[in-house]
Amino acid sequence: MSEGKDYYEILGVDRDADQRTIKRAFLKKARKVHPDVSDDPEAESKFKELNEAYSVLSDEQKRANYDRFGTADGPMGSGYVDFSDIFGGSGLDDIFSSFFGGGMGGSSRGRARRRQGRDMSISMTITLEEAALGCTKTISYDRLAPCEDCHGTGMPEGAHEKQCPRCHGTGFVTTVQRSIFGQVQSSSPCPDCEGEGTIIDTPCEMCGGQGRTPNHERIDIEIPAGIASGRQLRVRGYGEAGWRGAAAGDLIVNIQVAPHERFNRSGDDLYCQVEVSMVQAALGCTVAVPGIMPDETITFTIPAGTQYGDTVEVDSMGMPSASTGIRGRAVAQVRVKVPTELSREAREALEHLADVLGESYTSQRKSVGERIRDAIDDMLD
Repeated sequence: MSEGKDYYEILGVDRDADQRTIKRAFLKKARKVHPDVSDDPEAESKFKELNEAYSVLSDEQKRANYDRFGTADGPMGSGYVDFSDIFGGSGLDDIFSSFFGGGMGGSSRGRARRRQGRDMSISMTITLEEAALGCTKTISYDRLAPCEDCHGTGMPEGAHEKQCPRCHGTGFVTTVQRSIFGQVQSSSPCPDCEGEGTIIDTPCEMCGGQGRTPNHERIDIEIPAGIASGRQLRVRGYGEAGWRGAAAGDLIVNIQVAPHERFNRSGDDLYCQVEVSMVQAALGCTVAVPGIMPDETITFTIPAGTQYGDTVEVDSMGMPSASTGIRGRAVAQVRVKVPTELSREAREALEHLADVLGESYTSQRKSVGERIRDAIDDMLD
């Protein structure tokens, strides 16, 4: 948030205004200052300021933070995830440009109307624990949503749809031009009805007859257990709303699973490393590792004689399959740690073992005087 700005004053609403009042004020002002329709040289900066105010006040969490702390993020940052700028543009500004280009004049003139709403795409990162258990994520994003005032029809109560008088319902107009080759006839979408063939006598004031308006959405996304990076979830009907009640596009959620500090995933198997001493590797032992599920422990059995780099595994302690729910393996690579410092007793024990096995080693046996001094020190202790 830019300091010193009163978002309520920018939108021209009271501090206790409801969401519909805020949205209506935003759309009314945006129609005047949006760069696509305004000749004001400062239109772009004015719209950005207006957009900034609406992006905060249209979101309940941001608005609550703003009212209490004077900033949308709260005193320490909100931890709130806003995906409004990941749809190939700059968030609501880009959405609203599409709104103007889709019926308020501008870019769509001269081509047929696209009725069905477009799909929208989002990337979401989750933890490996969330992928293992499944979870619900709440996301916030901006889209062209069905108009609340006209219920997506573009027509308020009492309005009527009628045949376009210019194209007589065909949706196209024909022009004839004279050239050196004679008369050239061409056909293009009707500029009055934009290829619809019909017009509304009294369009909805909120949406201008489109049946859709820019809106700030919050929805819950159900993440199934076992999901892997690269998978897509499709939320039907939560993409761009269609023109005058036509089918909406879908919201496509691209899942990415963040790297884990302990496990690497391969399919439904989880791989990790465990560290044992050379004595444990020689004699065998068990090693406990926290599992991926809550309060879960994986116990790996290290057989006697295990070598550095050998792997051990435990069935049904990996990731659940997204299709069957059956869990994969937990696989551990053994790393044998050789001590860098030895006590006298430990070294003597290893030297004795080496003598028994007939192995050569670098002797660090002490002289008789050193052993006498060590014995005296032990007696004094």
